Amino acid sequence: MEDAPERTPSSSESTQSPGLAREPEVASPGDSQGCARPLDSVPKKLCGYLSKFGGKGPIKGWKCRWFFYDERKCHLYYSRTAQDANPLDSIDLSSAVFDCKADAEEEGTFEIKTPSRVITLKAATKQVMLYWLQQLQMKRWEFHDSPPALPAAPAAALAENGPTLHLKLEQEEAELEEFLCPVKTPTGLVGAAAALQPVPAMPSALQNISLKHLGTEIQNTMHNIRGNKQVQATAHGPLMEHSPQSGEPQSGEQPSISDPSIPEKEPEDPAKSAPRSSVPSGPTQKPKRQSNTFPFFSDGLARSRTAQEKVVALEQQVLMLSKELKSQKELVIILHKALEAAQQEKRASSAYLAAAEDRDRLELVRHKVRQIAELNQRVEALEQGRERLAHEAGLREQQVQALQQNVQLLMEKNQAKQQVICKLAQKLTEDLAQPADSDFLSQQEKMEHLKDDMEAYRTQNRFLNSEIHQVTKIWRKVAEKEKALLTKCAYLQARSCQVESKYLAGLRRLQEAAGAEAGDFPELLQQLIQEALQWEAGEADSVGLSPVSEYDDYGFLTVPDYEMEDLKLLAKIQALEVRSHHLLALEAVERSLRDRWATQTELVPSAELKQLLRAGVPREHRPRVWRWLVHRRVQHLQAPGCYQELLARGRACEHPAARQIELDLNRTFPTNKHFTCPTSSFPDKLRRVLLAFSWQNPTIGYCQGLNRLAAIALLVLEDEESAFWCLVAIVETILPAEYYSKTLTASQADQRVLQDLLSEKLPRLTAHLGQHCVDLSLITFNWFLVVFADSLISDILLRVWDAFLYEGTKVVFRYALAIFKYNEEAILRLQDSLEIYQYLRFFTKTICDSRKLMSIAFNDMNPFPMKQLRQLRAAHRERLEAELRELELVKAEYLQRRASRGRAPPEGCVSEDEGEGDS
Repeated sequence: MEDAPERTPSSSESTQSPGLAREPEVASPGDSQGCARPLDSVPKKLCGYLSKFGGKGPIKGWKCRWFFYDERKCHLYYSRTAQDANPLDSIDLSSAVFDCKADAEEEGTFEIKTPSRVITLKAATKQVMLYWLQQLQMKRWEFHDSPPALPAAPAAALAENGPTLHLKLEQEEAELEEFLCPVKTPTGLVGAAAALQPVPAMPSALQNISLKHLGTEIQNTMHNIRGNKQVQATAHGPLMEHSPQSGEPQSGEQPSISDPSIPEKEPEDPAKSAPRSSVPSGPTQKPKRQSNTFPFFSDGLARSRTAQEKVVALEQQVLMLSKELKSQKELVIILHKALEAAQQEKRASSAYLAAAEDRDRLELVRHKVRQIAELNQRVEALEQGRERLAHEAGLREQQVQALQQNVQLLMEKNQAKQQVICKLAQKLTEDLAQPADSDFLSQQEKMEHLKDDMEAYRTQNRFLNSEIHQVTKIWRKVAEKEKALLTKCAYLQARSCQVESKYLAGLRRLQEAAGAEAGDFPELLQQLIQEALQWEAGEADSVGLSPVSEYDDYGFLTVPDYEMEDLKLLAKIQALEVRSHHLLALEAVERSLRDRWATQTELVPSAELKQLLRAGVPREHRPRVWRWLVHRRVQHLQAPGCYQELLARGRACEHPAARQIELDLNRTFPTNKHFTCPTSSFPDKLRRVLLAFSWQNPTIGYCQGLNRLAAIALLVLEDEESAFWCLVAIVETILPAEYYSKTLTASQADQRVLQDLLSEKLPRLTAHLGQHCVDLSLITFNWFLVVFADSLISDILLRVWDAFLYEGTKVVFRYALAIFKYNEEAILRLQDSLEIYQYLRFFTKTICDSRKLMSIAFNDMNPFPMKQLRQLRAAHRERLEAELRELELVKAEYLQRRASRGRAPPEGCVSEDEGEGDS
């Protein structure tokens, strides 16, 4: 108390005992309520009981520990109890993080993770856990945010920095509130009030002992024993002197309990407060052997522990008195019931004596007789119940006896097992008790060998890991080189095919130029041609660069089989060109196109989809895309079960066009293996699709060319109902009306429109064909009627159909112009109409570069407005209909003249058709 004149203590400090005032870590329970929200410049202390998970072997589990935070070092110390003088260990919170697991098995579990270890703690409740987490966060922030401590800071400087520190704490607290609301201080579970509570019970006392810090445990135990002896001596000395004055045995103990727990009480007169403060001063000043690094309040708590023991004794006495009071209450209730029965009997007797007449007394007797009868009935019922219970008790007794027998058997079995266990344990003890130094040494040697082997395996593992890493890098590099070499080889092979194709084309031109000239030159040329036709690129195929097979994915011949002998050289040239384009497009274009189509999971009309359809749909995506395109066209015509109804109608009644359909089945794609193989199901599917369409559209019924359209749809979609609706979409929604009528009016009009577009887009070619009087409609009419089904190779044909099903007939005009543009120079070199017609018969099959053809169709032919196409169609259709009307008038006039003459043909002169009909 020598420092008292230097400064004025606060109200809370003035009521504390000198022993507690010397230790800054001691806080009253009232102070502990402010741990969550520090309101004073003096920081509140954080302490309390938590369960810590640790230990090894059989004692591993939760251990109850007293935790106390040291603000100077930002360490969280812990010991077994609050009265221990020395800590077991500490946790450095300056670099720790805190974790609260929502899926923990036990409520209130959280973790403190430091760079060196992970400490698992458990609070009593979830609220206590959140309180500890918030306070630990605040303490960690205060430690990092506070300036470094000076050796001796004056009180004035501390007073100046107090408001600043308080403001920073309020700001940090406001930031924390944005994430988690502040938790109220749990009453009696944290702070100094928690130290006054009894230590939480553990299943075993040994389980709560820290074997890792056994020396510290012994020191704390000895300190507690000495502290208890001193407190008991103090309690029997000065405390007993004050007890006679109070008149009650508990009044002398009250100051030792109230001093540390009631700091808010008004200060008393110095004369009165001096004896009270001097009571605990003796023991607190004598034994002070605490660790300087871990301040505890063991003296004040040691004083309060004796009071606590007395409180526990009083509580036990109160419990005994409560039980006795309860039994007395039950006795009073029984006596009260007996008194009520006696009073009722007394009233009945008084009524009997007070009755004036015998009749009234007789009535009272009868009433009593009835009551006796009722009581007898109740007695009988109770007797029956007693017998029933006795019977049940007998049954239960039998069950108990049976269970006892079972228990006896189990006990005998258990005893036998115990004997076996004892024998085994005895044998094990004997085996272990025998000195086996040699075995022990051999075990140690084996252990050393195993350690050496383990180290060797570790070294080997590290080496193998590095080796695997290096081999993997080498393998990746080799794979990249192999891929580059394969690409280069494919490019060189494609170039070789192109060079050979040019060589063969040169031989063909020399053959055409030589003609029938005599001499050795034509013979040498013929020999070179034969050698070129016999050569096969077997060496190139051995590289494995996806050689072109005989049939493509849809069953079409890859190279056309020309019957004419002079066209076999041309077929060889075309085979080489197909191979070269296939090799070049395999890596350059197709892969990127497949990747773009793989991203199109949901098809929506857009400019991007339009460009993708023009570039072509990969085979694996084409059925799905075509079904979507067809559904957009015929969704207003489709009805559930419509196709099956049309088939049923065809089975019930034969359609007039059935004979013509049957004839055209064998003419459909003779170079496709799906329609030429006898075991294939495609012809039957095609027959059903065409018959169903003839019933669906009776205006058209069947027209030659529809078989090829339906066959293409079948090859792609494979489902005959989907192919049927694809045919309906082309004939009824995409192509103009009367395209397949008897007069083919719309088809003929499109041929004239094509002639106009050729004059506009390709004037040189149009003039050249006009000079030689070549009628292109003889070639192009079939293009439009079957949408190039018989003209282009399958790969280009299906790309045309991809765009055709989305954009309509404008695509047919674009590709028709592109085909002529593609071969314009070759046609211009021909100077004879017969050669031109012969070349136009097969020149579409020589087109192998689909990318070049597509670029010409959609780039070089621009602009290509649909408005112009409609206007040309309308104008030519009007002229064509006028011409047809004139022809009808001419025909009618001819028939009239013939009828007016009335001449019959001479006998024996019949037409060819009539003659065939008679036969």
